[in-house]
Amino acid sequence: MPGRVSSVEETLSASVPKIFDQVQNSTANHQKNIVALHKLHLDAAGFTEPVHNGRSIKLTGERMFEEKFKDILCRAAAVKKGTSQGDRIVKFVGAYTKYINERAAEVKKEDDDDDDDETTASRFVEKVLAFLLIGFEAKDKVARYRCVHFLAEMVAHLGEISEKLYTELRAALFERVHDKETFVRVQAVIALSKLCGSEDSSDVEEGEPTALEILLETLSCDPAADVRRAALLNIPLSSATLDTVLARTRDTDTIMRKLVYSAILAQHCFVSDGSAMGLVHPRVLTIAQREFIIRNGLGDREPAVRQAAASLLSKWVDVARGDVKNEEGKTAGDDVLALLSLFDLTESTVAEDALLSVLDRRRDISDHVEFKDAYWANLTPEQAFFARVFVDHCIAIKDAEKLDASIPVVTALAYHIQTAYNAYQEDLEVAEQERVIRGDPTEEEEEARIDKEFVIGEMLKVAVNLDYADEIGRRKMFQLVRDMISQEALPESLVARCLDVLRILSPNERDLIRVVVEVVHELRDVSDEEEALKEPADDGETNSGETPMTTRMAPKGPKSSEDMSSEERARMDAIDLRCLSLCIGMLERVNGTFEENSTLEGILGELIIPAVKRKELVLREKGLICLGLCCLIARRMALNSFQLFLGQIQTAPEVLKIRVLQIVFDILMVHENDFLNEDDARERLVEFFLRVLEIEESDKVQALLCIGLAKLVLAGMICDDKVLQSLVAAYLAPDTIDNQEVRQCLAYFFPVYCYSSAVNQRRMQRLFIGLFEELAPETRNVDETQDMISPAQIAAMFVDWTDPQKAIEVQDQPTDETIHIDLASDIARALFGDKMIKEDKKVLYQVLGRLYLPDKVDDDKIRTLKLLLHNLNSRRPIRDTAAKNALAKFDAAISKRYAEQLESFNEEDYRQLEYLKDLFEFLDDIIPLDDGEEVDIPRTRARKRRSESIATDITDSIAPDESVASAASSSHPKGKGRGKHPKRRRVSGSDDSDDVLSYDHVTPAPTRTLPKRAACVNIS
Repeated sequence: MPGRVSSVEETLSASVPKIFDQVQNSTANHQKNIVALHKLHLDAAGFTEPVHNGRSIKLTGERMFEEKFKDILCRAAAVKKGTSQGDRIVKFVGAYTKYINERAAEVKKEDDDDDDDETTASRFVEKVLAFLLIGFEAKDKVARYRCVHFLAEMVAHLGEISEKLYTELRAALFERVHDKETFVRVQAVIALSKLCGSEDSSDVEEGEPTALEILLETLSCDPAADVRRAALLNIPLSSATLDTVLARTRDTDTIMRKLVYSAILAQHCFVSDGSAMGLVHPRVLTIAQREFIIRNGLGDREPAVRQAAASLLSKWVDVARGDVKNEEGKTAGDDVLALLSLFDLTESTVAEDALLSVLDRRRDISDHVEFKDAYWANLTPEQAFFARVFVDHCIAIKDAEKLDASIPVVTALAYHIQTAYNAYQEDLEVAEQERVIRGDPTEEEEEARIDKEFVIGEMLKVAVNLDYADEIGRRKMFQLVRDMISQEALPESLVARCLDVLRILSPNERDLIRVVVEVVHELRDVSDEEEALKEPADDGETNSGETPMTTRMAPKGPKSSEDMSSEERARMDAIDLRCLSLCIGMLERVNGTFEENSTLEGILGELIIPAVKRKELVLREKGLICLGLCCLIARRMALNSFQLFLGQIQTAPEVLKIRVLQIVFDILMVHENDFLNEDDARERLVEFFLRVLEIEESDKVQALLCIGLAKLVLAGMICDDKVLQSLVAAYLAPDTIDNQEVRQCLAYFFPVYCYSSAVNQRRMQRLFIGLFEELAPETRNVDETQDMISPAQIAAMFVDWTDPQKAIEVQDQPTDETIHIDLASDIARALFGDKMIKEDKKVLYQVLGRLYLPDKVDDDKIRTLKLLLHNLNSRRPIRDTAAKNALAKFDAAISKRYAEQLESFNEEDYRQLEYLKDLFEFLDDIIPLDDGEEVDIPRTRARKRRSESIATDITDSIAPDESVASAASSSHPKGKGRGKHPKRRRVSGSDDSDDVLSYDHVTPAPTRTLPKRAACVNIS
């Protein structure tokens, strides 16, 4: 028997390594070697030894094979990631596991053996798995990676394993999913995604996460894009995972966003065999999901993602009709209409963006689109939308030939619009009669009414782009549109569309205003119906520039409200609302001055001013909007009405306050010289806006105030430092953490403002110390439910904003590269004071190392900075190692870069300069402290430095401690604020102990705290 054991062992020792030596060189021989290895395995399994007097057997051969196999695995586990030989061995092990389990299943089926007895394959798999699980805990990251990699290849072909081993395997993978090494987590995610299909939720203990939940958390929150990518590509797609997968269209990683479209959405429109629609088929997705996908894809900042989204849309066109694709007589245009039916055409622009993308990408569709006369006769919302967007597309690409072939003549389109509008009116009359009998209309009837409004609106948009050289067609369209706006029944949504057409048809603004004013008088005229319109005599001649006119008897004017019944007052209010809507639409389309259009004065006194005085909120809102639009074209009226608008800001409800603020900022932008030129008036306005911003609780009003102030500051109309201070406070305040409109506006404003001009950077540099002294203590006073960035992050943002290397060059404005030199001097002066606690001072010490040192600096500036650093070290030394090292490195950098300018520098000579008297008075007032942290410097040494050059001795005295590189950590004592500043919004922040300044790029906006290894997601 010992001879037989030796023979089997020799055979395995010679053959197994030879097989693995071959498979590591090429995958082409894997199948042959799998068969050969399986034969060796079976031969070894046939060798057993009896034990216990023959009552049982010992699987000697199997154990010998398993030991040899595990020995090979040990050797492969040491091979680093990326080595092709190691990867081929991993694939071979996975393929071999699959092969032996398949062979074992075939044998079991042939023998009709339904017992759960162990087989050679099952015993082998369990031994190998148990061995690999030991490697999961290895200290060496390469060993952990290879062991998890082996398991990831094997896990899909494990066959039947014991419950205990399955539990251990699952727990080990849960732990490896949170491994500190990215490549280990990638393989753990792949393995876990294959394992979660066999998980039974009923077997999971209460409070314990399932494998699917772990994968979803990894997909959303892992900081490594590679790990999230592995989770995306391997996670089972189901209704439970779909929302999380779609959320990755806003991932921070470009490849990740692209894969959602190309590898997930495009590849899973149908089930694997193509027999049915898949989970992400456009007809299966909800409207919200479809719009979310297209909006994020076509609006992405990266061309590769937009291209992937466009490819997906192109595929959606082909599959949009689902099972009825092969109907006879259907064209590609019908496919587009089927796709449009899956979107909400009225509520968003997603469908328009999608259709334009299809027309750009699919020339087989755009080149064969035809809209014949029959097409316009009975339009559906999808057909009307398709035609209008196609016309806009032709205009955008300047394809006049397609445009002429697509749109009908003016007379025909006017007829179709009139027919559709008449049918709409008839339906309204029928619905009104039925409402009296049956009550409110059904949902289907309401949707039908909205669809008809939409069709008329789309045809009016097409009418804007028609060629009105045909005078008969022009007169027909003009009369139609004028009649439509003259009717009370015209829906509010169509008023603007009609005015757009009327503007095209009118030869000038004065004619447009005259027509609208006439219509307003007609609507408000309550005289008897027999005073009908009198048509002008037709002399048979007309000019293309003239507008068909109607004459009317002088209106008697409306009755006073006291003489009206409640029904008449309600009707007059509705008419006034319609007239105000017409005036708003007209004034939005007028660019001339109020004085050039005297007809506006009539409706100003008869309609707009009375509406402003009304108590009804809707009427007052529209009246104020009209008055504001009038003020934009009337300077004198703006001066007289401005105080009225300011009064409304303080007393009006939120809805009205938002409108009034928009008006006020528009007036300031248009009439800048009349309101912001005088210092007193500008100061009063600034104080008013800041007071409102401080006390306002509405998020929308706060956002509007910040946006308006940011516009005025960016345009240079307001240069008050208090405005910048308040905007910074609003940006960092924990109160605005949920007001994303404020955060997004200011996150864009500050970099643009600072980088657009060196003057602006200089202003931010002057404000830094004061704001830091005010904001830093507040970061330690936040509530548990609030969040705020640390003082280190605040300082880092200002350093980034004031970086002269990022400022763009402005014509006729010299560049200022010494901003950070002056900022360093400001920091040094602040470090002498006692307004800040030592943790905040440590932050400022760390800031010095991030400052930009230009090649050329004025001698006085660099010598002043050197003098401040010298006295800072001698009179206010700090014992914290990190801060001391930072100061020493910065001082060494200064001494090295500006050695020539500092070579003959001596403090005594410098004291003789008259213009530096204030600097030395400041320094002489500094008294060295001894509070346990700062250390007095011996007087003799100080006197010696006074007499010698200070260009070199400071660096030696504060040489950095090479043995310690710890970062400054913060504590939480209460610090003093800066009492000289006016009261403004309370700002506060997090109390993280690590306040060391990061040398990475500064994140400009504080964000919501995410889970461990959280992956940030895009806004765009």
